[in-house]
Amino acid sequence: KVKPQLEEKEGKTFDVFTAVEFKTQVVAGTNYFIKVHVGNDEFMHLRVFRSLPHENKPLSLHSYQSSKTKHDELAYF
Repeated sequence: KVKPQLEEKEGKTFDVFTAVEFKTQVVAGTNYFIKVHVGNDEFMHLRVFRSLPHENKPLSLHSYQSSKTKHDELAYF
């Protein structure tokens, strides 16, 4: 659901977009930190926010880090 948001921010499309690892952080909703394989040896770390159910809002791409590798630790940011 956040792939189009990332593609718009990056100004390109990703043929490969596979989540390989994630962590969560409970706030007033939930932050998901997701390591995504985007092709070749390239990975990106995404921070996705899911609001509380009663707010009925879509998932939103809060921020991201590019130029990551498979072995980079997925950390809170």
